[in-house]
Amino acid sequence: MERQNGSLRVALVHYWLVGMRGGEKVLEALCRMYPQADIFTHVLDRDSLSEELARHDIYTTFIDRLPAARRMYQKYLPLMPQALSRLNLLDYDLVISSESGPAKGVITRSDSLHLCYCHTPMRYLWDLYPEYYQRAGVLSRLGMRLFVPGLRRWDVESAGMVDAFVANSRTVARRIRKRWRREAAVVHPPVDIDAFPVREAPGGEYYLCMGQLVRYKRVDVAIEACARMGRKLVIVGGGEEMKRLKALAGPDVLFTGRADDAALAGWLRGARALLFPGEEDFGIVPVEALASGVPVLAYRRGGALETVRDGVGGLFFDQQTPEALMDCMAAFERREQDFAPQTLRACAADFNESRFRREFRHQVELAARAMRV
Repeated sequence: MERQNGSLRVALVHYWLVGMRGGEKVLEALCRMYPQADIFTHVLDRDSLSEELARHDIYTTFIDRLPAARRMYQKYLPLMPQALSRLNLLDYDLVISSESGPAKGVITRSDSLHLCYCHTPMRYLWDLYPEYYQRAGVLSRLGMRLFVPGLRRWDVESAGMVDAFVANSRTVARRIRKRWRREAAVVHPPVDIDAFPVREAPGGEYYLCMGQLVRYKRVDVAIEACARMGRKLVIVGGGEEMKRLKALAGPDVLFTGRADDAALAGWLRGARALLFPGEEDFGIVPVEALASGVPVLAYRRGGALETVRDGVGGLFFDQQTPEALMDCMAAFERREQDFAPQTLRACAADFNESRFRREFRHQVELAARAMRV
């Protein structure tokens, strides 16, 4: 997509910038594709930004000026639709919204292209709402009953403001079709394969869980399975579930806290396998494990079905229970030496950044062409 007179003006709209997780890694790749882009977000913690993102001009909504916004941004969710509507994006020819929280509901020019790269429709409004409601306190439940119906209506209506959707997995494309009645092309996120050197031989001293410690990732299943089988488990990451998981864990579980890519690569090299008991939208962590030559034992749902080949990249289990994971671990241990690191590395190669750039640019061109018809 090129502007007829002068350079293309690009805006990247991301829900919030308070850490460097999977969504932010995708935003980094988009910044490398569009180095002239400006970034818009609800809340910004500059100390958490990578150098790649910090090089860009970043603008925030009024949410960023509310009390304790960097810690409690999700409490301000009911205000975010209004905050998005106040952003002035009329000078931009291409607007790319990065959607997992509220980002797509921006107002653009009638002749500009708005493409939404969707990590998932907001799961706390849809798929995970019953779980969040059940765990909420009395006041939070009251707030959810008051605000969630309106937020759902806005979520559906704002999907109509998007010219084209691109999903990060087939799983998310199905959610987009169900929640918003829109079709979406699929472009898998980029993974920095080179940040994870492949090890020389299979085997390791422990099983590994990696990522944000939130309830839907079901790290508790991995803790109980390893405890009952007498296996060591290392858990890399931090989050709201840390206290509860530590209370469940025995002496053979090590919590490392958050780690950068270099530390993650080190933990992966020493692992027997990655345990992946949650249902993810896509899941970058399994690809990082495969790049390191580490097999993945994953719950047979969600994005793992698009990254892990059963019997080649690892094994699947069909229920989120310790018993199902234990059976999977036992099957894996009987054939652990069959998972050659170089074969696993080859499974990860398809998710590199050059492939992402090529496929994403193609979707932008297709959407721009459709607007010209």
